[in-house]
Amino acid sequence: MILKTTREVSVFRLEQQLQILSMESSEKTDVVLLACGSFNPITNMHLRLFELAKDYMNGTGKYRVIKGIISPVGDAYKKKGLISAHHRVIMAELATKNSEWVEVDTWESLQKDWVETAKVLRHHQQKLKAHICDHQQDSPGLERPGRKRKWAEQSEEFNQKKSPEPKTKDGPKIKLLCGADILESFGVPNLWKSEDITKIVGDYGLICVARAGNDAQKFIYESDVLWKHQNNIHLVNEWITNDISSTKIRRALRRGQSIRYLVPDLVREYIEKHNLYNSESEERNVGVILAPLQRNAANTNS
Repeated sequence: MILKTTREVSVFRLEQQLQILSMESSEKTDVVLLACGSFNPITNMHLRLFELAKDYMNGTGKYRVIKGIISPVGDAYKKKGLISAHHRVIMAELATKNSEWVEVDTWESLQKDWVETAKVLRHHQQKLKAHICDHQQDSPGLERPGRKRKWAEQSEEFNQKKSPEPKTKDGPKIKLLCGADILESFGVPNLWKSEDITKIVGDYGLICVARAGNDAQKFIYESDVLWKHQNNIHLVNEWITNDISSTKIRRALRRGQSIRYLVPDLVREYIEKHNLYNSESEERNVGVILAPLQRNAANTNS
């Protein structure tokens, strides 16, 4: 029988403790918040959505928010008053310049055609999965037969019972972050495909920030699809009400009014430097049918 030194025993016990802590940590699901939208322009309220959602999800004890992603829609969305994605992406990047966890992704904005939100979610989920696989392959120390053998010998000698296997993590989960207006828009004919709504709330999940007293819960109750997946829809109450919207920002700019403290200073300076919003810009896409309405209506009639 080979006697183990006190140091070897201590090292093994420390490794066991670290394994237990890792298992406890793995019980929480890592979450990435994805916000899709026009961001025309991005406002302080958009940024607050991320903070509110992060506090709520972390507070459940079941989730750990590790990143936030802002994905501006492409120009092909054809929304009235929608300025170039080039400017909207730059403003979003300026707004998140000092954020430690929220970033801007340009993939959706660079697509030639409008991309359904369900497909944007799928893109980012696959991107996360690929990153995890690459990280696991590149991680040093994963294949150390000698060390594994040593652990096995020590485990057999010092433990009467086999230690439980650590739970394998599938990687972070993408969830769609939105305001109550997006939830309610699910009821607008031809704006969303029913199968896309099912994918969003069923396969990914929704984090909806709504004002206290909002009818979001009532809307879920009145929708069979949302009711079926209600456990995957997280309603976050916005107790400190904030009525800032991109529409009101553009209106103020057209009237020559100040938007200071409504948008990040760097965004305000960029808007003023390039004179982005005025009566002319608001007429952009006037008379053009919104891309999802046009596409979904065509599919319905075909």
